Amino acid sequence: MPAEARLTEKRSYDAIVVGGGVIGLACAWRAARRGAGVLVLDRAHPPAGATRVAPGMLAPVGELDFGEPELLEMTLAAAELYPGFVAELEAATGEPAGYARMGALHVALDRDEAAELRRVHDLQRSLGLGAEWLPPRRCRELEPGLTPSFNGGVHAADEAVVDPRALTGALLAALAAEGVEVRTGVEVTAALLDGERIAGVRTDHGEELRASAVVLAAGAWSGQAEWLPEHARPPVRPVKGQVLELRAPDGAAPCERIVGSERVYLVPRGDGRLIVGATVEEQGFDTAVTAGGVHELLREAYRLLPEVAEMELVEAAAGLRPATPDNLPLVGPGGLDGLVWATGHYRNGILLAPLTGEAVAELLDRGKLSGSMAAASPGRLAGSAARAAR
Repeated sequence: MPAEARLTEKRSYDAIVVGGGVIGLACAWRAARRGAGVLVLDRAHPPAGATRVAPGMLAPVGELDFGEPELLEMTLAAAELYPGFVAELEAATGEPAGYARMGALHVALDRDEAAELRRVHDLQRSLGLGAEWLPPRRCRELEPGLTPSFNGGVHAADEAVVDPRALTGALLAALAAEGVEVRTGVEVTAALLDGERIAGVRTDHGEELRASAVVLAAGAWSGQAEWLPEHARPPVRPVKGQVLELRAPDGAAPCERIVGSERVYLVPRGDGRLIVGATVEEQGFDTAVTAGGVHELLREAYRLLPEVAEMELVEAAAGLRPATPDNLPLVGPGGLDGLVWATGHYRNGILLAPLTGEAVAELLDRGKLSGSMAAASPGRLAGSAARAAR
């Protein structure tokens, strides 16, 4: 009997994951490693969304912002998990995930940017994070290609990157090794409900697929999941980000680490490519690449690292980040018994994938959300609504 026929015979699972980005795949893999029978469904073929265009920065220190202590706790925990997560994944599949701890240099291009970067650095130091202020000469020792005139920078030596496309390939191979079916080009059209419990989903192929739990990991589309009752849809909206991929003629990227300014970041790949990102646009589900977006990214990249002017423009793309009202992800029980939300990661989906995957697997296995993801519990939204009503 063909393998495809054997796979589609099964109609009942421990968990169905709706969404085939890195978050959904990580949740499925961690659950499968615990012995769960899992099916992954994704509406696109091949899976698209934010994962396809994400730069893959694992930079909790450099991405630090004021007033987000819960998010910092999550991102630091996820960054600590990453080396072991990648090692386990690569050992299971033999596929590289493109992980590298290369460090990051955040540069202030003028006096105003320097004042703001100093404020952030003071916060980093107060929290005991690994970041050092460097004068321009020291910055150039790290990155000789920097613009001739700037006002210093912050070096975060422990920051890392991963190639999201390579990571996706490794996760797909790991799922195949666990016997998990990943079906693309399949859209969920209805929830199978048993009172206030979700018992599975119906697809546009007319199949009824039963499961003990359904994990909603559809990224920016999670809030538009019309197959769910309205109260079970998470408050997630799309935030557009345009990204460029450049390539050096000699195959060597013009920087050795993440290099960023207030308006742009540059992420080198081991094969000589350079990822330039990213715009932040409230444009709904529009994914058009615009001349203005490309111009803005190239202008700011050139201000930071003039050598980009000589690089080939390989690709310009746009993705949709899944944002929530408070910028924290939504991970946990979601409005119906048996429904788990794993969405709303905004700019940190790649970084938070190992932590989210483990948290969802723990929830499916033992019925509780791990402490490291407690702040991401959807229950906080009910508390906020209650406080606002008083």
